[in-house]
Amino acid sequence: MNLLETTILEKAKSVNNVALDASDFLTKQIDIQLLDWCAQQLATHFEQAKVDRIVTIESGGIAISTLVALKLNVPLVVMKKKRSILDPDDLLTASVHSFTKNVTYELNCSALHINENDNVLFIDDVLAHGNAVIGTLDIIKLAKANLVGVGILFEKSFQAGAAMLAEKEIDVLSLARISSLENGIHF
Repeated sequence: MNLLETTILEKAKSVNNVALDASDFLTKQIDIQLLDWCAQQLATHFEQAKVDRIVTIESGGIAISTLVALKLNVPLVVMKKKRSILDPDDLLTASVHSFTKNVTYELNCSALHINENDNVLFIDDVLAHGNAVIGTLDIIKLAKANLVGVGILFEKSFQAGAAMLAEKEIDVLSLARISSLENGIHF
C-alpha cells in the first residue's frame, strides 16, 4: 500500500457509495508532503515522455499539477469551466458533463496556451467516468497537439473512465485505484 492509499484509508470518507470525500487532505485542506510525494511519482513516471506542457482543469487538479509541472520544469495550463470577460476570442472549447455536480459545462482554454505538436500531459485529481479526460482530449485535438499521458491521484475503477482510457491505449498512472466505495473504501 502506498502513501496516498494509506492516507485515503485513514482520512477519506465514502459518500453515498459513489463519491470519495478527500477534503481533509486534498481539496479543502491540502497535505503538502503527501501531494509532493504524489507529484514525484507522477513526474518520475512521465519524465521520458518529452512533455512540453501540463494541462489540468480548475479547481481540483491545480494543486497536484502545479507540483508536477515544477518537477518536470514545464508550463502548466489551467482549463476553465466558465468563460470570463478576459478570455480571448480564440478559445478552444469542449462540452463536459460532471456527474459529481450533475451539470454540463464548457471547458475552455486559450488557443495561445497549447501549441501545435506539443506533447501534453493531463493531470487531475480524480478519474471517474472519464468525461473530463474526453473533453481535454477534444481540446488537445483542436490544438493539433499530442496527449502523452494522464496522471491521476485516484481513480474510481468501478466507474467507466479507467476502462475507456485503457481501450484508447492512453498511458495512465493512477496512484490509487478504488475498486468500491460500498461499505467503506476498497482498493
